[in-house]
Amino acid sequence: MAISNKLMMRQGQALVMTPQLLQAIKLLQFSNIELTAFLHDELERNPLLEAEGADFAQGEHNAPNEGETREAPEGDVDEPRAGDWAQDSLSIDATNLSADLGTEVGNAFEPDAPAVSPSAPAAAAEGAGLSATSWNGATGADGDGEAPNLEAYIAAATTLHDSLEKQLALACSDARRRFVGQAIIDAIDENGYLRESASDIASRLGASPEEVEAVLSIVQGFDPSGVGARDLAECLAIQLRERDRFDPAMQIFVANLPLVARRDFAQLARLCGVDEEDVADMAMELRRLDPKPGRVFGDAPIQTVVADVIVRPAGDGSWHVELNSDALPRVLLNHSYAALVSATAKGDADKSFISTCMLNANWLLKSLEQRQRTILKVASEIVRLQDAFLAKGVEHLRPLNLRTIADAIGMHESTVSRVTSNKYMMTPRGIFELKYFFSASIATTSGAAAHSAEAVRFKIKQMIERESPDDILSDDAIVARLKAADIDIARRTVAKYRDSLRIPSSVDRRRQKTSALRQQA
Repeated sequence: MAISNKLMMRQGQALVMTPQLLQAIKLLQFSNIELTAFLHDELERNPLLEAEGADFAQGEHNAPNEGETREAPEGDVDEPRAGDWAQDSLSIDATNLSADLGTEVGNAFEPDAPAVSPSAPAAAAEGAGLSATSWNGATGADGDGEAPNLEAYIAAATTLHDSLEKQLALACSDARRRFVGQAIIDAIDENGYLRESASDIASRLGASPEEVEAVLSIVQGFDPSGVGARDLAECLAIQLRERDRFDPAMQIFVANLPLVARRDFAQLARLCGVDEEDVADMAMELRRLDPKPGRVFGDAPIQTVVADVIVRPAGDGSWHVELNSDALPRVLLNHSYAALVSATAKGDADKSFISTCMLNANWLLKSLEQRQRTILKVASEIVRLQDAFLAKGVEHLRPLNLRTIADAIGMHESTVSRVTSNKYMMTPRGIFELKYFFSASIATTSGAAAHSAEAVRFKIKQMIERESPDDILSDDAIVARLKAADIDIARRTVAKYRDSLRIPSSVDRRRQKTSALRQQA
């Protein structure tokens, strides 16, 4: 067959994602904060859109009149606090983020940090009694009557990296060493640990490993004590050296942190060559140290969770589901202004611009309305299926997947997945992310309805909390009790759920509780 060039016409079908369709899909998975930021950008780009209400702009409020004061609200009293189990469930992910630093020693010495629940109300000062002229008895600097920008007078928070860079400039006069030190500081995380090896830094900078180690020893002498360590043992060793407490016995003690976590004081006493009373004193010494020295500079700002959906009990025993109107940014299309600028537009470019703005505004408003309807539809179906959870508690949480919701409301699973991402529901039992209600199913021994994995995890937590020091439950014992409660579960699954709850093994729990009883005695 001869090879030649020729033109052919074919007819076919293809699915093309238009920019408007992509925008609608993106709006579905936006959180309230992301949606507000997106709409702010649209308001700047599209002159035909306007915000409804003065409180649309995040953090902006009407300035009080001269002499007028506003009292700061006590908090959001409409949002109920979650119960203890709800707080634990919502804080699991945040706790696991730092598990790599605390796993070696567990609760043997690490100071307890207060848990922050997304459902906790946040106090907010609005106005706080300041008027446009009350701060210095005068109007703005230009005499235009506008209030000064008070944010310009607020000192910026010092970060860990900023503090280390200032100390580096004072400690190293050599430019090459400062360059290496800056690379080391850049590799230190927010907890104060060096997350890159000295050899990798040396290879990247073209320096020798010895030179990097020498500069690292300088950085490890900076404040806060323990910064720049590569692991927990080195972090503790740095702090103990500064306290002149890193004697040979303490060196062996720190080198065996897994034994410290298990509270195996008998083995530690043999290794360190001291008695168990001295070992207990050394453990108390570790408790006074900070395993995460970078925490003194604070974490990233915590954004208070605002519920997208509110669920309230209705008078007939059902549940009333509604969107949180206060959390929904509202924009309008200014038809009068659109008519005015359309009538005065002269050139083709102006008319084309106004027409494009009108089309984009109409599509945006339709997309926002569709987003709200979809969220309400998904949330209502979740509430219908999880009625027992809302009425009786987490033990009655049903197993649920995306396909069940998608089939019930006639949508695709991907749409349900986008809707449930970064969306929260306020219930009488607390605030939960919509994805919290989706969990795997655990079969029953009798062939009845399956149990939710989250409900089984809560049962395991309850069993362990109620155990006595004389009767510590092993994983096999927990499996037996769960099977007696008609829950068919494997031992490895119990171990996995226990680890996800950061609960030690039965051996470690027995040692911890025995040690606690000895200290009380």
